[in-house]
Amino acid sequence: MPDTPAPIILEPRAADLGHGLLVRRILPHASARSVGPYIFLDHAGPVVVDRAQARKTDVRPHPHIGLATVSYLISGAITHRDSLGVVQKIIPGDVNWMTAGRGITHSERFEDDAAFEAPGVELMQCWVALPEADEEIEPDFEHVPVASLPEASDGGAWLRVVAGKAYGLASPVKVRSPLFQVHLRLDDGARTTLDADYAERAVYVISGRLLVDGLPLEAGRALVLAPGSTPVLQAEGKVEAMALGGEPLGPRFLWWNFVSSRRDRIEQAKADWKAGRMALPPADHDSFIPLPEDRP
Repeated sequence: MPDTPAPIILEPRAADLGHGLLVRRILPHASARSVGPYIFLDHAGPVVVDRAQARKTDVRPHPHIGLATVSYLISGAITHRDSLGVVQKIIPGDVNWMTAGRGITHSERFEDDAAFEAPGVELMQCWVALPEADEEIEPDFEHVPVASLPEASDGGAWLRVVAGKAYGLASPVKVRSPLFQVHLRLDDGARTTLDADYAERAVYVISGRLLVDGLPLEAGRALVLAPGSTPVLQAEGKVEAMALGGEPLGPRFLWWNFVSSRRDRIEQAKADWKAGRMALPPADHDSFIPLPEDRP
């Protein structure tokens, strides 16, 4: 029988979104371009945004195609505006699931008082590829408040199912392919097991130190799990983590904020944004982020 592939540790890359908003970029990675349908994973903060600098830190309107963005706050507050006319404040535990499809634009602004208070803004943001048949669907936005998400706890281990199905629980967030995303909090010594329900899975440590079948995993690192394994996750001290994955959808081209199974579709999206053919949010249309090659 062939050997089972070993788990892979992913070291994050630092990225600066501007004016002190630093992120750890986990996906895509040279060792794992994706995990199931998840093709992008950022961990931002925690950062206390100074009121005087807040508007410089805002993420101005920008475009997406061919994916769904998943915004999940650990702390703080963010205001979302998009080209569908949606204006939505997101608070810790809420899920903003934005399906770009054929094209959407949106902004993320730190204008709420909660964004300026300690411990500051801390955000997990993922991009989920859409099945090829859904890449050009109409854009959509779904906000699911934290009170609607299923939770469970046992022996010092707590979890919340952010999206998909896991641990016998199902999130109400509408997804278009088999996947899961789970927020975990473990007290010192607490344990939980991750089932082999999906072809590809990973665990990312938000804070603390986690043992995965005895293998230490430090904060800011992700572990891509061996297919078919049922690892035991055990906390050393208090641990906060995110587990995610699902069934792979095949290779995708990813350039800036555009994702597609077709390279020519990426080029079309670049031309559309450059020519102003993608509408800006009606409630946030006085500025935008240019294409990377058009910036000074």
